[in-house]
Amino acid sequence: MSESNNDFGRLNKPRSKKLNAKVDLTAMISISFLLIIFFMVTIELSKPKSMSLGLPDTGGDITCGISCGPRPDRVITILLDDNNKIITYQGLLEEPDDKPKTLSYGKEGIRKELLTKNKMITEQLGDRDRGAIVIIKPSKNSNFGNLVSILDEMAITNIQTYNIVNYFTPGENDLLAMN
Repeated sequence: MSESNNDFGRLNKPRSKKLNAKVDLTAMISISFLLIIFFMVTIELSKPKSMSLGLPDTGGDITCGISCGPRPDRVITILLDDNNKIITYQGLLEEPDDKPKTLSYGKEGIRKELLTKNKMITEQLGDRDRGAIVIIKPSKNSNFGNLVSILDEMAITNIQTYNIVNYFTPGENDLLAMN
């Protein structure tokens, strides 16, 4: 009987229930997707944004010098000065095609001038692919917003060939000082 008492004592002991080991991964998946989206957005925002810059064609021969460069009547120089002033001339400053003009930004200012000059140059050359070559020269007194505005004007007027130069000839320095 003592064996049966031992068996009876075992049966009265409470048994611990074995729980199924299930882990709810819903929250973990949500956080993972949020992190993936966050990193994708930060990578996209950290990519540098740039604007394509068209440069004048020198004819392919680097050792050629200034004589084989673009025709001076195709070149339009834009001097950016303080107080949102633009001074522009076509050709060489020593022998400009037109007298230097002081213009403003916007539709009736530099945009109108660039459109008419570019149209005149393409009609003169008879080639729609070869238009005006614009040299942009921001002075030390101009601000960065003026440079961005003139680059926007290049895109609006569809001028393909332009360059930004920070070198001023003595004649251009005198021209800026007069205005």
